[in-house]
Parts: sequence; C-alpha cells; structure tokens
Amino acid sequence: MKKDNTAKSSPSTPGWEELEAFVRGKVQEFVQGILEEEVTELLGRARYERRAEVDPVLGYRNGHGKERKLSTTFGTIQLRRPRVRGLRERFESRILPLFKRRTEQVGELLPKLYLHGLAHGDFDMALRGLLGDGAPLSPGSIARLKEVWQSEYEAWRSRPLKDLEVVYLWVDGIYVKAGLEKEKAAVLVAVAGLRDGRKVVVAVEAGHRESTESWSSILRGLKKRGMGAPKLVIGDGHLGIWGGLANVFPEAKEQRCWNHRIVNVLDKIPEKHQAQAKLLLKPIPYSDTRQEAERLKKVFQDWCKKNNLLHAARLIDEDWARMVTFYSFPKEHWKHLRTTNVVESPFATVRLRTTAAKRYKKVENATAVIWKVLLVAESTFRRLDSAELLGEVAEGAIYVDGERVRKADEQVDQEAAA
Repeated sequence: MKKDNTAKSSPSTPGWEELEAFVRGKVQEFVQGILEEEVTELLGRARYERRAEVDPVLGYRNGHGKERKLSTTFGTIQLRRPRVRGLRERFESRILPLFKRRTEQVGELLPKLYLHGLAHGDFDMALRGLLGDGAPLSPGSIARLKEVWQSEYEAWRSRPLKDLEVVYLWVDGIYVKAGLEKEKAAVLVAVAGLRDGRKVVVAVEAGHRESTESWSSILRGLKKRGMGAPKLVIGDGHLGIWGGLANVFPEAKEQRCWNHRIVNVLDKIPEKHQAQAKLLLKPIPYSDTRQEAERLKKVFQDWCKKNNLLHAARLIDEDWARMVTFYSFPKEHWKHLRTTNVVESPFATVRLRTTAAKRYKKVENATAVIWKVLLVAESTFRRLDSAELLGEVAEGAIYVDGERVRKADEQVDQEAAA
C-alpha cells in the first residue's frame, strides 16, 4: 500500500478562510503581552512574584480594566489594560494611552477615506470591511474628526510665514454648495512656489471669487504673517485678486490663466466653428517668443473677422499684456506659469469630496474640510522644474522670451573675473 506523505494541517494552523481572524488573534495576544511586560518592567517583578523587602517601587497589580477595542491596520482587537495601584504617580501605558481607540495609522486612514470622496453613509461598511466588525468607528467619528480639523485649520491660518520665500503665487476659488448662502460663495485658495522649488498651500479662506475685498483681506493676512511680495501672480482674469494685488503687493507682476481665457473665447463662438477655433487658439501660448504669440493671435482674429465672430476677436485682445507676462520669466518655468493648473489639479479632489458630502449650510463649514483635502494633495505636489533658476528670479533677474538678459554691471563683473 502506497504511503501518503502529504502533510496534514495542524489544528492550530488556520485555513485560508480563517487567516484574517487568526492573524488578528495573534496581534491581540502580542499586544496584550506587551502591556503585561510594561507593568513587569515598571514594578521590577513578574506577576505573582513577591516584592523584595527593599523595593523602590511601591505599586502592585490590581487586575485589569474593562475590555476595550483598539482599531489597527491589522484589524480591531480587544485588550484589557493592567491596573496598577499604590504608585505615587498615576501609571499611564506608553503602549496604550488612555482614551485611545485607534492607532495613528488608522487615524490617518480615516481622513484619507473621507477626503477621497467616501460619503458619510458609506463609512460604517467600508471601515468594518477594512478593520473588522468590532471597529469602534462610525460617521460620528468623522464629525469629531472635522472638529479637530477646524482647530488645526485655525492654527494653520495664523502661523508665521516669514521663513517662506515666495517667488510665484497661483490663486483661484472653488464654489461650494451652500444651501443657506444668498450669494454664490467660494473657498479662495493660494498656492505658493518657493525659492527651493516646493509648492505649498498658503491660504484657504471663504470669500467671493470676484471680490477685490475678499482677496485684499487674504493678501493682507499673508503680508501681516510675514510673507513677502511674490514676483508673479497667476490667476483667472475675472478674479478680484487683481484689485487686491494693487492694494497689497503692487510690485508683483500679473499673469492671466490661458485655460480660462481660451474657454471664455470659445464661449463666444458657435459650436460649428469651435473645432477650428481650438486649432487656432491653443498654439498661441506655446509660441517660443512673444512676437510669435502676437502673430498667431492676429491669425486667429483675422479668421474671426472672416466668420463675423467679432466678440471673440475682441476678447482674445483683452488685457493682452497680462496674458503674455510669462515671457519675462525663465522658459523652463513657462509650463507652470501659463495656467492655474497648480491650483486646479488639487481642486479635482476637492470637488470629489464636496460632491460626496451633503450640502453645507454655510460655506465656512466646508473651509476646514477643503483645507484638509488640499493639505493631503500638497504632499503629492511635484517640485517646480529647474528650481535652481528660482533664486535668480527672486533676486530680480531680467528675462526676455525666457532667456536671461545680463545687466551691464553683471557683464563687467564676469569679464573682470575672467
């Protein structure tokens, strides 16, 4: 008879179906063991071991507290905290501090799920699927989480900014569904490009996109907290930022967003002509020189006149000097300066979150949540290209069509050094 050499599973070895519960149980045993060992280390003696006659630690074990749940990334486990009596000071575990119901990693998971668009009603099912049926988490956890975010946001918006050397500043606003607002309200956002190449969110405030006073208030706040004038501000031509900029940082140059301008021009063109209009419009901001951009603009305007599209022809000419300011900065930075994409990209995540959430009663109620979304997005921001050139821009270097123009005194210094 042929011998069966197939190894049989031990009763203590879980099958595939029981693996999750098995791992969770082992984690629970391990953490409970650490809690017991922590008390042993504190008292200098094991459980049931008698205290020495001369013992500097007077405390003694006194059973365990009630069973409590702790959510970890391995699932939700149940623990009993050892109680210690007779100490001069209250004993607090380093492993399991009082009132903690989830690890820091699970705490980070909550806002990520929420901020990436998971609606309140879906939380219970999603978290129990991830953390087990015992997870002490619910939509109520999110309400408490938002209260924490609000206090964090208040601290963030008053922090000093004197250490940030801002070179570029992108601005825009996102409308929020707010049922009790009489006027269309928005959350206004500013993202700074720093001398070291980083991009950071510096302002998130409730306000009105077209309001000069709203933007003036934001800029005054940034200046009061120590932020210097940016070299260039990029935004939509319809924003109130431009009036605010004249009030607070008049020395900053202005660049209108090409994406917004092209959309606005296309709105003036019948659908049957839009395909051709796009072909003529899109190459304009990608011209190698300002002169070439102006030539392509004229080509578009001539086409408009032939097709009796005079409104579109006039609109592309509107505020033209501020549409081509980017030519006075390094060519390597043009991809960042033509549009407000630096702000628009994280707005996609914001829209996902605000769509999943219920309508806010007031836009201020959404500000802290949107701030948190943007901070999550900030951690993924790419650095500006050719960051080494930002120092030159910050120090006032002159560029024509993206190329550095040496001043006369710089030329003399270079020749002397040679």
